[in-house]
Amino acid sequence: MKKYVFGTFKTIPFWVLPLIIGVFSMCGMSKTKHAEKVAISGNDEVFPDSLKVFKTEEEWKKILTPEQFEVTRKKGTERACSGAFWNNHEKGTYLCVCCQLPLFSSGEKFDSGTGWPSFFEPIEKRNITYHADNSYGMKRMEIECARCGAHLGHVFDDGPAPEGKRYCINSVSLIFVPG
Repeated sequence: MKKYVFGTFKTIPFWVLPLIIGVFSMCGMSKTKHAEKVAISGNDEVFPDSLKVFKTEEEWKKILTPEQFEVTRKKGTERACSGAFWNNHEKGTYLCVCCQLPLFSSGEKFDSGTGWPSFFEPIEKRNITYHADNSYGMKRMEIECARCGAHLGHVFDDGPAPEGKRYCINSVSLIFVPG
């Protein structure tokens, strides 16, 4: 086996250095993701496993429309200004379309000018989970329903005071209950 010499390292097999770099890179990424989750969520309260909803893909397909399934289970996105709630100004509560967990209140809704319903905070922080999303060359924070794992949208740091958050949600992932 051929060996190489690198700086202060003694002779090592050629495959060891990339392995070491890969391990340290993975450790760094997981710490970064965890740090982002903690920084966003703001509390340590976790949604209890005993109340979570688990269904197979086939079960979800039976209870959701094709568009709801694409957005909530496959992490799709509806077109801007196409959803039922982006311009809704009624008082009420927005629930997860998959499991009916209360997610947002109309009192926390604001017009962000984006074409999607936007909120500055959820009803309860524990009802939302956060995941780093680096798709499409962007660094974003994906949000999901903590009970069933439905993709809801993303949260951004350009919302109104005092929190400065904008929860940008797909209308198709929500049910609106007036009142």
